[in-house]
Amino acid sequence: MATCDVCGNAYRNSFTVTQGVVTGTFDSFECAIHAMAPRCAHCQCAVIGHGAERDGVVYCCEHCARHARG
Repeated sequence: MATCDVCGNAYRNSFTVTQGVVTGTFDSFECAIHAMAPRCAHCQCAVIGHGAERDGVVYCCEHCARHARG
């Protein structure tokens, strides 16, 4: 039984996620998203869908990308 890196819950159905060289153990997708999802450069929400990337900067949507660029 592994322990979640985010909430500390020991859970028999925990899982690991690897992103590049970073690996985390989680008890839910919620905790995995909290720990590993990129954040929008404008509104800071977790980008869990496609999002938008402009000049290497990640945004949650086109609206934030346009707004941040002025």
